[in-house]
Amino acid sequence: MRLTAAAYRPPTDAPEGDGTLAWDSTTMVLVHAQADGHTGFGWTYGPAAAAGVVTELLAPVVTDLDPDDVPAVWTAMQRRLRNAGRPGVAGLALSAADCAVWDLKARRHGLPLARLLGTARHQVPVYGSGGFTTYDADRQHRQLAGWVHDEGIPRVKIKIGESWGTDVPRDLARMAAARHTIGDDAELYVDANGGYQRKQAVRMMRAAADLDVRWYEEPVSSDDLAGLGLVRDQVLPDVAAGEYGFDLVYFHRMAPYVDCLQIDVSRCGGITEFLRAAAVAAAAGLEVSAHCVPHQHLPVAAAVPNLRHLEWFHDHVRIESMLFDGAVPATGGAAAVPLDRPGNGLELRADAAENYRVA
Repeated sequence: MRLTAAAYRPPTDAPEGDGTLAWDSTTMVLVHAQADGHTGFGWTYGPAAAAGVVTELLAPVVTDLDPDDVPAVWTAMQRRLRNAGRPGVAGLALSAADCAVWDLKARRHGLPLARLLGTARHQVPVYGSGGFTTYDADRQHRQLAGWVHDEGIPRVKIKIGESWGTDVPRDLARMAAARHTIGDDAELYVDANGGYQRKQAVRMMRAAADLDVRWYEEPVSSDDLAGLGLVRDQVLPDVAAGEYGFDLVYFHRMAPYVDCLQIDVSRCGGITEFLRAAAVAAAAGLEVSAHCVPHQHLPVAAAVPNLRHLEWFHDHVRIESMLFDGAVPATGGAAAVPLDRPGNGLELRADAAENYRVA
């Protein structure tokens, strides 16, 4: 089996930002796994350096392995990362490579990846995610109205916690504007990206009590487990975190402190580790939510019984629709799982991708 990787950096369609970060481009690292005339691929969003981890560290240890033996391949790769450090860039590389190997296995056997994994559902519920702090009132309104009133998505999320929680009046005004836009037709979610302090996060949600917020993501830093638990016990919305989890221990530690555990297949260790993390959540009586990377998540999200929903993240939906044939819409609030095409159901538009290649 042969692993190769490349990085692409499309610009955003407008400046994007949240409570703690701003950006104007997004880097995708795409991994190809090849064997016996078949090619599978997986990807992650993160530094282009992840491509080098794939080619320099991961590729040499899988050359002689059977791609059908995904657990053996995954184990060889994660062991190779011992001195590189599993969390962070190396974890992104592992995740993309694991997804590529799963895709390769499905394509070698002529199966949709969702069929190979087995399905608990054929439609994955989604929530529209965007509402960046960099948006003005008109752009936020148009985005949310498009999701709810045009596409029928009944759950939408905006970013709050602006400037590390130092502009609470604007946060509250934008939340109120979001509720006005969606009316009673959709659930309102908010994501502070860890921008608030503990009691500030509690006060914030009490001030927004009349807006019926249902989802409160990272009200404090996801590293502050006690703080997450404190906020969870003091507010009505479900508190969620977990998108920065790179291994099972992370999810095991976090489970007692949240109402819903987020997992990102492009960070956690790929499909192999996503399934294990979902089992950890199930053992704690929790549902899981798939974080971003929507089309990479669809097959594994379909396989997880305790899935709540998938984040239909504006930036990633746009990029994946630009670079892949086979991208699906989420009209009506759910995305169809590819069951009529081998692998993940996608094909790279190589010419389009080449315009954005950086490594």
